[in-house]
Amino acid sequence: LGLDMEELEEIEEDAGLGNGGLGRLAACFLDSMATLGLAAYGYGIRYEYGIFNQKIRDGWQVEEADDWLRHGNPWEKARPEYMLPVHFYGRVEHGATGAKWVDTQVVLALPYDTPVPGYMNNTVNTMRLWSARAPNDFNLRDFNVGDYIQAVLDRNLAENISRVLYPNDNFFEGKELRLKQEYFVVAATLQDIIRRFKASKFGSTDSVRTVFDSFPDQVAIQLNDTHPAMAIPELMRIFVDIEKLPWNTAWDITKRTFAYTNHTVLPEALERWPVDLVEKLLPRHLQIIYEINQRHLDHIASLFPNDMDRLRRMSLIEEGGTKRINMAHLCIVGSHAVNGVAKIHSEIVKTQVFEDFAALEPEKFQNKTNGITPRRWLLLCNPGLAELIAEKIGEDYVRDLSQLTKLHEFVDDDLFIREVAKVKQENKVKFALYLEKEYKVKINPSSMFDVHVKRIHEYKRQLMNCLHIITMYNRIRRDPAKLFVPRTVIIGGKASWARRYHMAKMIIKLINAVAHVVNNDPVVGSKLKVIFLENYRVSLAEKVIPATDLSEQISTAGTEASGTGNMKFMLNGALTIGTMDGANVEMAEEAGEENLFIFGMRVEDVAELDREGYNAQKYYNELPELQQAVDQIESGFFSPKEPDLFKDVVNMLFHHDRFKVFADYEAYVKCQEKVSELYLNSKAWTKMVIRNIAAAGKFSSDRTIKEYARDIWHVEPSDLKIPPPNEPRDAVEDKTPNGTAA
Repeated sequence: LGLDMEELEEIEEDAGLGNGGLGRLAACFLDSMATLGLAAYGYGIRYEYGIFNQKIRDGWQVEEADDWLRHGNPWEKARPEYMLPVHFYGRVEHGATGAKWVDTQVVLALPYDTPVPGYMNNTVNTMRLWSARAPNDFNLRDFNVGDYIQAVLDRNLAENISRVLYPNDNFFEGKELRLKQEYFVVAATLQDIIRRFKASKFGSTDSVRTVFDSFPDQVAIQLNDTHPAMAIPELMRIFVDIEKLPWNTAWDITKRTFAYTNHTVLPEALERWPVDLVEKLLPRHLQIIYEINQRHLDHIASLFPNDMDRLRRMSLIEEGGTKRINMAHLCIVGSHAVNGVAKIHSEIVKTQVFEDFAALEPEKFQNKTNGITPRRWLLLCNPGLAELIAEKIGEDYVRDLSQLTKLHEFVDDDLFIREVAKVKQENKVKFALYLEKEYKVKINPSSMFDVHVKRIHEYKRQLMNCLHIITMYNRIRRDPAKLFVPRTVIIGGKASWARRYHMAKMIIKLINAVAHVVNNDPVVGSKLKVIFLENYRVSLAEKVIPATDLSEQISTAGTEASGTGNMKFMLNGALTIGTMDGANVEMAEEAGEENLFIFGMRVEDVAELDREGYNAQKYYNELPELQQAVDQIESGFFSPKEPDLFKDVVNMLFHHDRFKVFADYEAYVKCQEKVSELYLNSKAWTKMVIRNIAAAGKFSSDRTIKEYARDIWHVEPSDLKIPPPNEPRDAVEDKTPNGTAA
């Protein structure tokens, strides 16, 4: 047709239906489940507006609506034949036959299906996203003929449920619309799962009633954080109120069906819904949660008589001030398995965050280290490197990433070293051209590309990177003749974490203010360039990651549950500068700590510092370069027209920095000097790159999903290639595995 494929790819909008980490992980998991031949479904909400588009105006973040459906979405298929009702509000009637939830408002859930193809195995799974629709009699039942027009306009109220994604990452905001969204996806999905179970040969009915004994053997439901936690009381409501199962039977089935993945230890991120809000919106579910809690606490009391403090700590209901439901506690009590997403994180979950629960049922707690799909994050985004690897070790590694260890044989192969460096250089030149086109900044493609892309958050410490940039700038100005390894520092990410939102926006403004000064200083020239990447998203990650030399993974130890960007950079030939946090720990374990630039406090050091009290002033007084950088920010060196612009940032760093930027500054700067030193020796650098790629095999989401399948869902992955539709199927008909994972 004379069209350019790359040009066409550029036109398609990202489906930005998540906040980054969580949503992207789910996408990698769907790819792996299909590639492993698991009968699995991904369920979620079809938001009309996804994560906001970020514009940078005068150095400030400005949000724009992400109207991603504007030109239609060719990959989805609406399935009105599977539309389902979801109930809200109302009241509960208790009668001889049990509880009845009555006088509810109904919203319809319309499913849209998107195919999820496995890699070269003719398997296609389904992602089903729900869209909210008002029933046709909405607001017209109450014979209020007077205002027919208003009644039709009010349909928007129901349909607002799937209008927009809440952009808070690692922050809980107890909004009614958000709770509606959480229950909406859960209620529709569970009806769908039960309909499918009843239609299968397993949902055998004796006369009228379905027998649910085999339900947990046929259905596994994985809760991606606590956001779908209402699924636990909802499944209990279906079993007890509708299917008339005895409580104990229903609870046993429910627990064996659900498993819960925890994704964060930050206290402000944990969901704690006010009881009065739940009572208004979902009155029956509140009663069920109370009953679950009563039985749970009775059990604890029988094991630990008179330990009132333990009962208070382990309750699903938090008293004191406004009563709240601790959704993580609900998930732990209502699931047969609980996991963290990296070894260190799972340890923290067991020994700190949920220690009482882990003491009670240690066997319930597991680790499942996150992974990424090598299809998107190598083959698709970095075809040059993927091909180079295939030439050396064959193409099978794409489905079995552990085979990358074979690359260790070529660490000293001069030709291979040159080819790896050449692919990186080509990716850098291509990205440099993109940057020059988009940002009108001249980039030196032989400079070190130092990249820090992730959500803007205090715990991810973009401010520490910023202090290092200022330090490098000051060193160049102090001694312009001295040898300096040229760097292009690229920082990107969206700011949004309610309450502390102001600080996140100030961080972006500061980075842009520093960039403006550095990029326009003739003394600095091409030695140092700073770019803030606007609107960081998956499609942009696919461009920047293959071009990166240095990956910044510098969160305070004990705060980043896992991270997955770290893995993407490792697989694409970047070296990592990072703390011993999240999956960085396991990356260092796989590659050897000497092949990463590890610095700073460990979890134990952070705890020790908390005990003795963190005093930011001390570091400021003792480190002249830190002092100079902080003084420049505070005095308005980077904001001459508004000298007080960054006072709040400096005040935070001195007086309420939970994430201890100053405490790691010195170690970070020294570590960065080692990075620069190695970068001067291109061959030694590239050898370290090869050792990293060779050690990246563990971080395939295929490995992660095999572990979930084996340890939690109890299903067997199948490497059977289903024949294409034009070939007879009887050959494999009898070999499909029994179990299905939902």
